[in-house]
Amino acid sequence: MAGPPSFPRAQQAQIIRANQRDIYHVSSLRDQTDNVLRSWLGTRWLTRWEKEVDLLTKLLYFGITSGRGNQSLGEEYTDIWQYSSFTSRTPPSIRIRGLLIFLSTFPSYFLAKWAASPGLSTRHPRFASFMKTLPSLINVSTEVNLAIFYLRGSYYDLSRRLLGVQHVRHIFSQVPFNKLINFKLSSIPENPHIRPPSYSLLGVLIGIRLLHRFVSYIQSRREEISLSTEKGKQRDHHEGSTTELFLDEQSVLDLLDLDLADEPAKPAEEDERTILDVASIPDAVRAGRNCTLCLEERTDSCSTECGHLFCWNCIVGWGREKASLPAIAPLSLMKFLLGGVSAMSPVAEPRSTLTNIQFIESVRFT
Repeated sequence: MAGPPSFPRAQQAQIIRANQRDIYHVSSLRDQTDNVLRSWLGTRWLTRWEKEVDLLTKLLYFGITSGRGNQSLGEEYTDIWQYSSFTSRTPPSIRIRGLLIFLSTFPSYFLAKWAASPGLSTRHPRFASFMKTLPSLINVSTEVNLAIFYLRGSYYDLSRRLLGVQHVRHIFSQVPFNKLINFKLSSIPENPHIRPPSYSLLGVLIGIRLLHRFVSYIQSRREEISLSTEKGKQRDHHEGSTTELFLDEQSVLDLLDLDLADEPAKPAEEDERTILDVASIPDAVRAGRNCTLCLEERTDSCSTECGHLFCWNCIVGWGREKASLPAIAPLSLMKFLLGGVSAMSPVAEPRSTLTNIQFIESVRFT
C-alpha cells in the first residue's frame, strides 16, 4: 500500500524571497503603526515604548498569519508552506506555531530591555556579564545556521531548526476554475530536469568570516590577559582620584541607577526645575523650546558643551544608547553636561546644573 505523498522541499531562493517579503511587510506595518501612535500620543510616548510597539507589531503580523495556520505574505508570495518534520504535517501543530512565534519575537525584546537596565550590573553582576555575552553568542549561532542553510538549504533561521519547521512546495494539479476550491496537491516537481540555483558560495564566505572573527577573538583575549595587571593598576588609580559629582544636590551615581524610561512624560507647565512661567510665554516663543531628540517642548532642560539644550531624560537616554562615543561613559557624560553649563554661564555651579540652565533660558527670553 502506498504511503502518504511527500511534497518537495522549497528551494533556497523561495525561502529567501519569502523571508525578505515578510521583513518588508513587518517594516511597513511598523511604520504605519508609528505614524498613528505618534499623531495620537506624541513622539515622546512612542520613544518610551518603542520596544513594546515593535514587539506587538511582530506578534500581530505573525499571529494572524502563521499563528492561525495560514501562509505569511512572504510564503504566499513564493507559494510555500510550513511543514513540521517532527509530526510530518502541514501546517505544524498550534503548539509548534506558538513556540515559533515566541522564539522569533520575545528573545530580542528581553535582551533589549535588560541591556537598557542601568542598575542590572550593580544588582546582579554575574547575570549582567552573561547578558552582555548572550547577544554575541546568538549572533554567532545565527550566522552558523545561515551558513549551513546556504550549504544544505533547509532551515533559514535558528528557531525553525530547533523546532524542526521546514518549508515545502505545494504544486497544484490542473483543475477547472470553478472547482478550484477542491484543489489537489501533487508531489511531482514542475520540471525535475532544471537544477535550482545554489548559494553554497555564500555559505563558504560566511564560514570564512566566522573563522576570522574567532581568530581575532582569541588574539584579543590574549592581549587582555597580558595587560590585565596594568589595567588593574590604572583602575585603582582612577577610582582613587575620582571626585563625586552632584546635580541639584543629588549624587550622579544615584542618578545613573534611575530607569528614566519608566518615568511618565510631564507637560512643560509642570516643570519644577525652571524659574520660567511657562504658561505665560507666547506660543511663538515656546515653539523654539522643542527638544531635538523628542521633538516636544523641553522639560528639565540641560545643556551640552556646544550650547544645545535638551530634555534631561532625553540626553541621558541618548547617551546610554551611544556608548561608543568617547564622551558618553557614565561619569564622562555627566562631566560633559556640567562642562557645557559652566562654559555658558559664569554663575553656573556643578551642584545646581538644572536650575542654572533654566536661568540661562530666562535670559534668552527676556
